[in-house]
Amino acid sequence: MTGAPAEVLGREEFRSRLESLSARYWDDHPFHRSLHEGALRKEDLQLWAANRWYYQRMLPRKDAAILSNCPDREVRRQWVTRVIHHDGQPGQEGGLDRWLRLAEATGLDEETVRSERLLLPGVRFAVDAYVEFARRRPWQEAVASGLTEMFAPGLMRRRVLAMREHYPWLDGGALDYFLTRIEVTGPEGAATLELVLDHCRDRRSQEAAVSALAFKCEVLNAMLDSIDHAVRRPAGTS
Repeated sequence: MTGAPAEVLGREEFRSRLESLSARYWDDHPFHRSLHEGALRKEDLQLWAANRWYYQRMLPRKDAAILSNCPDREVRRQWVTRVIHHDGQPGQEGGLDRWLRLAEATGLDEETVRSERLLLPGVRFAVDAYVEFARRRPWQEAVASGLTEMFAPGLMRRRVLAMREHYPWLDGGALDYFLTRIEVTGPEGAATLELVLDHCRDRRSQEAAVSALAFKCEVLNAMLDSIDHAVRRPAGTS
């Protein structure tokens, strides 16, 4: 005999379960604390920017995977704007262009960033796992994994203030990526949350959505674990 199906969570309880995962977000990671306290060297910022580039450039591919798995026309119309935001359009820069500007402001040249010579294996592994998750899991779960957007605006505001204070040598346009994301992430996060609340209609899909968001938090923290380890490793060790 099998037990009765678990009761569907009410909308507000489901929302609360998702929002509670803010405690697992990467805002208080030791690397971020070092970044915001001005404790990083120029070469540390370069390593961070070069490794985050891989994450940034894979985001539109992750979003394209969600689009390919989603049969709902209205959802696709809503989600495709995320690809455009990062890739840009002819005559209009996107998030990738703005991230390159930040990387170049740290002293890296574009060829070094694009070549990914500084990419750490742990960062590649984490990001690739995230993209593969979006390709293979139901689109509702992949969308739910992006709910880290709900937790991001406050972190980015703190980062802009901290970087202006502690790294004033960065060119004026270096922080445009974060300034732009602050404007759009709040509305995107709210819209994503409504999609998940609307389309996860049984307990199984609700629990899967919570697990997907927890997985994304793990991906982000794994990225910073790799970068932080490389930054703190004594010179001459491998």
